[in-house]
Amino acid sequence: MKKLKVSLPQQPYPIYLKKGLLEEIPNRFKEKYPSKRLALITDENVEKLYGRKLEEELKSNGFKTQLISIPPGEQSKSIRTLEEIYEKLLDFQITRGDILLTLGGGVVGDVGGMAAATYLRGIPLIHIPTSLLAQIDSSIGGKVAINLPRGKNLIGSFYHPQEVYIDPQLLTTLDKRYFRDGLAEIIKYGCIKDKELFHQLLAFPNEEQLFQNIEDIIYTCCKIKSHIVEKDEKDAEERMLLNFGHTLGHAIEKYFHYEKFTHGEAVALGMYNITKKSEEQCITQKGTAEGIKQLLKKYHLPHKMPKIDREDLIKTIGLDKKNRGQYINIVLLEKLGNGFIQKFSPEEIERMVFIEKD
Repeated sequence: MKKLKVSLPQQPYPIYLKKGLLEEIPNRFKEKYPSKRLALITDENVEKLYGRKLEEELKSNGFKTQLISIPPGEQSKSIRTLEEIYEKLLDFQITRGDILLTLGGGVVGDVGGMAAATYLRGIPLIHIPTSLLAQIDSSIGGKVAINLPRGKNLIGSFYHPQEVYIDPQLLTTLDKRYFRDGLAEIIKYGCIKDKELFHQLLAFPNEEQLFQNIEDIIYTCCKIKSHIVEKDEKDAEERMLLNFGHTLGHAIEKYFHYEKFTHGEAVALGMYNITKKSEEQCITQKGTAEGIKQLLKKYHLPHKMPKIDREDLIKTIGLDKKNRGQYINIVLLEKLGNGFIQKFSPEEIERMVFIEKD
């Protein structure tokens, strides 16, 4: 088993990584958390694959367990879903001494984490991420959030889990589109911090070969994220590098009501198009955007901007939570493996960066 530790002063926590780890969790919990109530939050798809079985195994190990299943998809990151979870936690009489366990992808982790952070002013949280994106990114670092009609992740907090359990075997049941969704975030890590990872992804002959090495790739990404979070827990400086491609990506997701593109697909569009524009401004080393384009195409991720209303997109970018005062923080690349943060005024965003003229 591979193990990492997120070494934060207030709440350090471990990340466990092993194929087949899900089957070991009930026994591990029995030793660590005797006589606890567990609220298990998942979505309707993961419930059928793993949720019901895990619930039964937890119960057979002596836990009082309540499974709470939400509809899959970004629309569940809402105040309404959060309120429904609160009601079920109250019905089950969860207290501060009990545990909220998330089993699912980024949406389940975000909304479940938000419930844990705010219910009774905070209850213990454990993540079992089931999607590639959640395993390499969203389950680590303590960001929890829900969406508002006007934008993504506008209501949220920093609330770290007690533990994270990553089982790459769960990815075998993941739809190919959502496996590639996670690959976009892996490409992001290569772009901002690890050019060797970027070239490794280029070198794999196919997705099957990549999947054979997925445990090591997940470990590499978790290690990068852990180090960044340790340096900048609250997203004030270096952690913003993890938002490469996200400012434009989130705006695209919102424009199409979270229906046309997955999160990773939108980030892919953001990474390529911001880099294409920053090359034109002689900020980024020539050829970088082409390298990103090649890798995105290799793994069937989009790079070409869809038809979109320019003014609406600019307005959404203006609401991005990464903005500071009158400036918008945008992550750019000096070259592959070297990301940095640059401040832009709204006028510069519109005139100079990544919005094409109609």
